[in-house]
Amino acid sequence: MTISRRALLGLSAALPTALGAPEDELCWLSVTEASELVRKGTVSPVELTRACLQRIERINPKLNAYITTTADRALTQAHTAETEVRRGRWRGPLHGIPIGLKDNIDTGGVRTTAGSALFKDRIPAKDAEVVRRIKRGGAVLLGKTNLDEFAFGHSCRLSYYGPTRNPWKLRNVAGGSSGGSAAAVAAALCYAALGTDTGGSIRQPSAFCGVVGLKPTHSLVSTRGVIPISRLLDHVGPMCRSVHDAALLLQVMCGVEMGLLRQRPSRVRLGIPRAVFYEGLESEVESAIRNALDVLQGLASHTREVTLPLPTISEGTDTIPPPASAERHPASRLWPLVASREAARFHGPLLARSADLYQPEIRSRIGGLIREFRPATYVRARTEVARLRDVVDSVFSVVDVLVTPTTPHVPGVLDAEPPYPRSMRNTMPFNIYGIPAVSIPCGFTATGLPIGLQLIGPRHRDALLLAFAQEYERATDWHKRRPIIEV
Repeated sequence: MTISRRALLGLSAALPTALGAPEDELCWLSVTEASELVRKGTVSPVELTRACLQRIERINPKLNAYITTTADRALTQAHTAETEVRRGRWRGPLHGIPIGLKDNIDTGGVRTTAGSALFKDRIPAKDAEVVRRIKRGGAVLLGKTNLDEFAFGHSCRLSYYGPTRNPWKLRNVAGGSSGGSAAAVAAALCYAALGTDTGGSIRQPSAFCGVVGLKPTHSLVSTRGVIPISRLLDHVGPMCRSVHDAALLLQVMCGVEMGLLRQRPSRVRLGIPRAVFYEGLESEVESAIRNALDVLQGLASHTREVTLPLPTISEGTDTIPPPASAERHPASRLWPLVASREAARFHGPLLARSADLYQPEIRSRIGGLIREFRPATYVRARTEVARLRDVVDSVFSVVDVLVTPTTPHVPGVLDAEPPYPRSMRNTMPFNIYGIPAVSIPCGFTATGLPIGLQLIGPRHRDALLLAFAQEYERATDWHKRRPIIEV
């Protein structure tokens, strides 16, 4: 769906002279900055929305970050927000702020395709819980962002609607499965976006596109109304251009006032889990992480190496898994055992009826999971996940925050990307552990591709994690860079 002619008629309206900036500069404001301008009446939600819609019209054909844009609805929401703010009914930091939504998150009356031909005409009857919450906070919903079909990918090239391209280098992948959300945020096609993360699908594309992406503590943000991969591993989280923006969105998404970022953290103990996570890094990633560690060590009270707890079963067995390798952490071996049940339950009937409508590679991945499903093995794996989530707390008795590279490599080109397990190697274990993890920019390659740093915190200490991430962000300027997109 393209932006309607009627919605575009007003896009050339004058922008606020108070800012003295072209409309693209409006789009590059942070959520925090835009929110303050809206609250003061310096800028209206309509002006923010029109600026984003005009930029989408110009740039999205290059990136393919959006599957569906909802210009008419967005402008209606923006006008409502403008009226409410003018009358003194300010709802909070998202009031009047244009946001993108990953297209596996249900939106009532707006199609939710999951990037699949199978759902190309699917229009949910009601909003997902997280959509309900951000709408209640006054957010303006610009549209639905691209993803690998049914979120079963790591590149955003396996979508029925075509691949999303990386704003920094159009020939490279944006990452996945939340690649559309990451690219839209990085290219200022929205002020923030929501993504989902079952094995790294927020953090990996955030690293590849040079933005901030948070996987919250498991179950902190509702996944009701999100097309599932595995309820035990699925997360919904914010993707933004700053840590503070991510904190603002998280508070609205979870509906809990957590006092995020009110105080600067002190005496943070930093843990480095070197086994697997620091092995086999590309040279430029290794260099950027080494420099990031130098900065972090100056912010922490002390640093020590730690070991994460390992599972006691592997695929289909009751034995200790093989030693860790540079390709996969042992905790990740539980992922297919757990995800197989949901794949069988959700996709089994769909594949039986309409297998030809799936992308071939996605059909193969999901079919492989379904063939692995064994009820007894699933029960053992689920029990083991619960055990690991309990025992990982012991790691945080001696440290407060863990640090790893987000990915061991930089984004590959669209037709020659790295294999799936390695791309998610450093992110997937933390879906198993269920603890919060955030990717933040920490450098760029010589050719201008972003590199991501992953910080991980204890369960339900999302506020501490984000506060420490913001300290790193304050000490560096990687998050301030902008991609140049030729149109």
